[in-house]
Amino acid sequence: MSCRSLRKDIINALIAESEGKIQKARMNAEVYLHNPVGIGEHPDVLAAVQDQLDVIAHEEERIQVLTKYFSDHTHAE
Repeated sequence: MSCRSLRKDIINALIAESEGKIQKARMNAEVYLHNPVGIGEHPDVLAAVQDQLDVIAHEEERIQVLTKYFSDHTHAE
């Protein structure tokens, strides 16, 4: 395995992890939005949805940083 291949695999793994976290947070938010009464441990539904939106925003930003600063350089090295 070359360093270039390893670099690309690491970047792809980090992006995949962020995409997974986004999907998880999105589904949690959808559950809160479609059935807020059914979530007993979250009496503040708005705060629970906001928490999931924060996760999505954080992971989207991470993907943008990886793509902008690292992905473009995988072929140049």
